[in-house]
Amino acid sequence: MTKKILLADDDPSVRETLGRVLKLEHYAVVLTGSGREAVANFRAAPPDLALLDLNMPDENGWQTFDAMCRAAPRVPILIMTATPHQARRAAQLGAAALLEKPLHLPRLLQLVSDLLADSVETRRAPPTAQPAAIQTLPAWPAAQPSCTGGTC
Repeated sequence: MTKKILLADDDPSVRETLGRVLKLEHYAVVLTGSGREAVANFRAAPPDLALLDLNMPDENGWQTFDAMCRAAPRVPILIMTATPHQARRAAQLGAAALLEKPLHLPRLLQLVSDLLADSVETRRAPPTAQPAAIQTLPAWPAAQPSCTGGTC
């Protein structure tokens, strides 16, 4: 069965590019460009996963996140942001993961695959008093050591 992903990002080029990449990975993708539109689509037909930018017009990303959590608390939400220092808040609110922009596509795709592999029973539940363990990844992998003289 094809997994459905809601992708909410205010930047049309990011939205379209990520949408194409996810479709090439055989996901059904719903693209939205505003917080209100994302929440409306999310409520009408909850996806298997949501990718949410925090910088959104009309409703900010946190307002959108909150509305999505109330509508379908077991749908994992992966936050994508260029705003620094959001990991703690994301963990406290129960986000499935947080990726910093600029995005590293192989990391994003692996994380999407991992989150969708979880069964509905093990997916995130509503936040509790204890912050969740959140997978926060930097935008790019750590630099690899350089090789000199044929040895690493």
